[in-house]
Amino acid sequence: MDDAILPKPVSVTASGSSFELNANTKIFVNGKSEALLKTGHYLANLIKPATGFELKVTSIAKKPNSNFIYLTISSLGSEFGNEGYKLRIAKNNVSIIANSPEGIFRGIQTLRQILPKEIEASAKQQKPWLIATGEILDYPQYEHRGAMLDVARHFFNVEDVKKYIDMLSAYKLNILHLHLTDDQGWRIEIKSWPNLTVHGGSTEIGGGTGGFYTQEEYKEIVRYAQDRYITLIPEIDMPGHTNAALASYPELNCDGKASELYTGNKVGFSTFCTHKESTYLFVGDVIRELAEITPGAYLHIGGDESHVTKLEDYIPFINRVQGIVLAKGKKMIGWDEIAHADIETNTIVQFWARPENAQKGKEKKVKIILSPSNKTYLDMKYDATTKLGLKWAGYIDVETAYNWNPSTLIAGISKSDILGIESPLWTETITNMDELEYMVFPRIIGHAEIGWTSDSLRNWDDYKVRLKKHSNRLKIKNINYNNSDEIFNAKF
Repeated sequence: MDDAILPKPVSVTASGSSFELNANTKIFVNGKSEALLKTGHYLANLIKPATGFELKVTSIAKKPNSNFIYLTISSLGSEFGNEGYKLRIAKNNVSIIANSPEGIFRGIQTLRQILPKEIEASAKQQKPWLIATGEILDYPQYEHRGAMLDVARHFFNVEDVKKYIDMLSAYKLNILHLHLTDDQGWRIEIKSWPNLTVHGGSTEIGGGTGGFYTQEEYKEIVRYAQDRYITLIPEIDMPGHTNAALASYPELNCDGKASELYTGNKVGFSTFCTHKESTYLFVGDVIRELAEITPGAYLHIGGDESHVTKLEDYIPFINRVQGIVLAKGKKMIGWDEIAHADIETNTIVQFWARPENAQKGKEKKVKIILSPSNKTYLDMKYDATTKLGLKWAGYIDVETAYNWNPSTLIAGISKSDILGIESPLWTETITNMDELEYMVFPRIIGHAEIGWTSDSLRNWDDYKVRLKKHSNRLKIKNINYNNSDEIFNAKF
């Protein structure tokens, strides 16, 4: 079986033969689960462009004889959870077994990687479609495996975000965190405060035209992500990183005057007026509208780099916002600075900068998402020659991005304290999908493996060989990845 599966599975057992996918192969779904049928059609659509096969998807109660792919929900061990799966490939059939449709979907991503690499082509390929026989058992080590996209500094439209979701789902990532607001732009329609997008959404870094998502467009992104078993977490950053809102509504400023729109890249200069009731009326409306169109459990309230908000003002602000989030039936996530506040045990601290804040979060019995800026920030340059990106957290080459262990990163923070890891892409210098792909790939593949694969099964020397082999698929998919000499032109 293919030795370049990413993320690496729990176990792979080869049996030395192959199954041939052909035009007569059928996809069978056990039972009448609508979610499972939808996943069956997803698989058929995945296979069609490169093969030309229009595989029929049928719901059945009993397994047929031969030449089929069988998707079935069956009780696996508790270690498999919702996302684990068994993939069995025999000479005359393929079966994916899981506790839930989500596990079936993750198994399909592995099946995709053990098909010939040409399966990723967008046009029909003339070749046999052989899949090596054997069995794969697999499940993730962390619950939260995500990517964050900053659409505030530079705006990315709905189709761009969908394309990114497809890229993430191929590596079994299950979270997309959208950074929707910042000093340079407000990107989500709030119907009760329309000037946020009319005015606050009209620009971006460098003075471009910006943009925003209507609530219908946002719901479209949410549905698209849900179909790929990715949960969307929206972020409204506050009380700092708020100039776009402050420019849109003067009552949010302590002096009652609207600020000017901002198109630079400085941070830490803006803040809501935390003493005004109008601020909490505003926050309440924003969170209410966002909660109504966000089916996931979490809302992210930012909380970082609010340098001009005094700590004695910051803490009660975060406390009050947390109450608003909880009252709307959601759980709160914030960057690690929120650990200073009186956070509830179901609030999540997202570590990015200060280990002592993560440790403070643990003391308050909350879970931690790890986004260490010197390991996971996808906007950091690979090295001194990288034209895009920043370098304030240091250079992050492919090895640096991969070769670390979440459970030993911060003193006193063990695996049981960690909800998972997340890879942020801040877009001060990123303006389009070509640039996004270059900064994200291949580093996020390594992050996906850190989140999915047990620490005991990971090592750099093994990973770099698998990644080099996998790069052929990135080429076929026309992903503009960084093909550094470190991996892709090395001999090993």
